[in-house]
Amino acid sequence: MKIREIVSALERFAPLPLQDGFDNAGLQIGLTDAEATGALLCLDVTEAVLDEAIACGYNLVIAHHPLLFKGYKSITGKDYVERCILKAIKNDLVIYAAHTNLDNAWGGVNFKIAEKLGLRNIQMLEPKDGVLLKMVTYVPVSHAEEVRKSLFGAGCGCIGNYDSCSYNVSGQGTFRAQEGTHPYCGQVGELHTEQEVRIETVLPVYKKAEALRALLKSHPYEEPAFDFYQLQNAYEQAGAGIVGEFEQPMTELEFLRSVKKTFEVACLRHNKLTGREIQKVALCGGAGAFLMPRAMRCHADAFLTGEVKYHDYFGHESDLLIAEIGHYESEQYTQELFAELLEKHFPDLETRITKINTNPIKYM
Repeated sequence: MKIREIVSALERFAPLPLQDGFDNAGLQIGLTDAEATGALLCLDVTEAVLDEAIACGYNLVIAHHPLLFKGYKSITGKDYVERCILKAIKNDLVIYAAHTNLDNAWGGVNFKIAEKLGLRNIQMLEPKDGVLLKMVTYVPVSHAEEVRKSLFGAGCGCIGNYDSCSYNVSGQGTFRAQEGTHPYCGQVGELHTEQEVRIETVLPVYKKAEALRALLKSHPYEEPAFDFYQLQNAYEQAGAGIVGEFEQPMTELEFLRSVKKTFEVACLRHNKLTGREIQKVALCGGAGAFLMPRAMRCHADAFLTGEVKYHDYFGHESDLLIAEIGHYESEQYTQELFAELLEKHFPDLETRITKINTNPIKYM
């Protein structure tokens, strides 16, 4: 298969518009028209990781953290990023990164963490704002069902755990076809009245183009009427962090020991133990301390993340248990997530999780 097919599958799962404003997810280096010879999966792109891909005969490296975050005025090999750029280009390697778009996607990085912990009843901790649109169109009664199905197939109408959601109102539409038109109903030059259905449905903004294509393909009118409205509703299917529950509560010490073992943590940092039971857990892979207020507002018993600043520990002993396990440690299973996605869509593609531990932090 072509590399662009693999990229397309990754972006259907974790659309690039879901990434945070500071990010640079997506294609980093290379041409996607090449046939994929194999994919090396990693958290970080380093020279050793690229050497491993070359040794395996793979021409695709899929990373969680982008290699490129800033613009470059020259590429001279003065640091590891520039040396990676040169090595990738010389060896015809394609580098792709799925970062905060994968963090924010339903089923993404934080869901993998929750899976490893055994959490259930997962919900987004901070759902995305400004992501939803309402689409309104007017369709003759005879074609309303066909248009609805087409829109649902394009990703419209999903609210929580429900799909195929729409609101429909019957009414009358009027129009007069001008010279040069080919109206589906009515005659050129005559005012026509048609029994129509007003269809309202919701969609994420990144599916707007796909939804519009579906509408134009299924709608019988030469010039369909439609509107898109920006919604203030939070998008519950995407966002930062997640919150879930254990089937049975456990002690704070049992929880911390389980986390330490599951994520192979050399040094787990936490705040004071108070004897609370741990059942409801909020978490965010990587640098997720900004979500701690959200975790407290949803009454989580514990908050797990990769990085917490010193002063963030103060004053929360009575609020929740804070567990900090390290950025790399919290996101390490992202590589498994990549492997599962590729196995599902491209079972014949040879993949490998890197043997290189790219964590720059060492413990004594």
